[in-house]
Amino acid sequence: MTEGTTPLDRVADAGVAVWLDDLSRERLRTGNLKDLVAERRVVGVTTNPTIFASALAKGDAYDEQLRQLAAQGTDVDGAVFAITTDDVREAADVLRPVHDATDGVDGRVSIEVDPRLAHDTQATVDAARALWSTIDRPNVFIKIPATLDGLPAITQVLADGISVNVTLIFSLERYRAVLDAFVAGLEQARANGHDLAPIASVASFFVSRVDAAVDPRLDAIGSPEAAELRGKAAIANARLAYGVYEEVVAGERWQSLASDGARPQRPLWASTGVKDKAYPDTRYVDELVVAGVVNTMPEATLQAVADHGDFRGDTVTGTQDEARRVVEALAGLGISLDEVTDRLEREGVEKFETSWTELLDTVRDGLGQVTA
Repeated sequence: MTEGTTPLDRVADAGVAVWLDDLSRERLRTGNLKDLVAERRVVGVTTNPTIFASALAKGDAYDEQLRQLAAQGTDVDGAVFAITTDDVREAADVLRPVHDATDGVDGRVSIEVDPRLAHDTQATVDAARALWSTIDRPNVFIKIPATLDGLPAITQVLADGISVNVTLIFSLERYRAVLDAFVAGLEQARANGHDLAPIASVASFFVSRVDAAVDPRLDAIGSPEAAELRGKAAIANARLAYGVYEEVVAGERWQSLASDGARPQRPLWASTGVKDKAYPDTRYVDELVVAGVVNTMPEATLQAVADHGDFRGDTVTGTQDEARRVVEALAGLGISLDEVTDRLEREGVEKFETSWTELLDTVRDGLGQVTA
């Protein structure tokens, strides 16, 4: 290792954008986020309803704003909107120098539309527009889930010139549909007269949850063949997704947009914290290094990679055949990756809806306490 560098530095130098999968007002107030940008190569931030629910449930960082909102008679939904958009706006300002230095590629902060709207196209579009205009920062991503009803919303929002982080992608089939929705959105944006260069997008392909779903099935089978496949499904699925991305950016439809200044929708590896302690805690970073992608990490994972990541260069290019063999071997044991990923999408939406309810309940309680 070069003196003064960490494995995390080497991951970043290999072309992987290092993002933090967390945000809280405490991080902002203490300067922790700014420090991670300066010291840990963090060039972006992702949030989700679970992250906000956790942030609101801890400490007193939001009490002053809750008192102000209560005094104004703001309802619970309005209070959640105000609190989360304020945090994301402030984080976007922290990341703005990165955004400017990378010509708008990085320095991005993501905020998700209300997950209860995941199966309502027009309501998702309306919510995305409201978030974009309220935060009013060019380096924000509006997160839209890759449900069937979310796909046309993605196209419409991009056509408005709004940058989008497509979330909750698990299957290759759905990922192809997401890429198609992205290309269609930019084609409409071009027809609408928008400059394509500032319109950015990432596609959040979830990783560790696949192993968390497949490994118990392998354990139940109990054969040596099943044991050999433990911990391989998620990496194989993600590597095949990168192959899908390569196919699309090599196509004529995309090349036409690129010639007009459009930027590709980068693959983003999400859910990269290891859920099975039998695996190295840096596994879903070490095995998915390739230039031009994003890896958004919980802070524990990010610090683990910096401390003892197993950097081996590009671990994605040239792995397609091996990844296909893993999927075929799983199928041979009666495990359909398509069935697994379909279920994970449904569960993902449900989990975020549950977290959103917890967030509403926490804010409702907070409003009640400051007015008691």
